[in-house]
Amino acid sequence: MTTSASSRRHLANSPFQPDPEPIVEVYAVADLVSHDAHGLGRVTHVDASAVMVDFGAQTVRVPRPFHKMAKL
Repeated sequence: MTTSASSRRHLANSPFQPDPEPIVEVYAVADLVSHDAHGLGRVTHVDASAVMVDFGAQTVRVPRPFHKMAKL
């Protein structure tokens, strides 16, 4: 039987620290962003599962989680 780290619970008396919660960026319309593949862009639309970003030459829908994108 194998268990993933996300399904294991942390015991209060454990000598080990729990894994940190992943930080999910929150974006708003007009935020400037940098994407690893597309470069610099501006957020044009935000919904529950993705953001639309205008990178100048093209507008791209970037789904959550935003591993390759950072807010500037």
